[in-house]
Amino acid sequence: MPYDKYEQSYLSQLGARIRKLRKARELSQEALAFESGLDRTYVSSVERGERNIAVLNLAKLARALGVEVSTLLQEE
Repeated sequence: MPYDKYEQSYLSQLGARIRKLRKARELSQEALAFESGLDRTYVSSVERGERNIAVLNLAKLARALGVEVSTLLQEE
């Protein structure tokens, strides 16, 4: 089911925050995927805002990035 405008915007913003934190830590998508125990293609699709990420996977990414989940969910 396609996402509405608001949902797509939220997923895109979340993906952008993850990408920004990853790059600030000089990690490749592959390195972040390894550290979080997720597949690189999954990380890529999250960063592009194409996935409605599960809470546990969000926690894995936050831990690998060294931040709290709340940091990833903050709206700007």
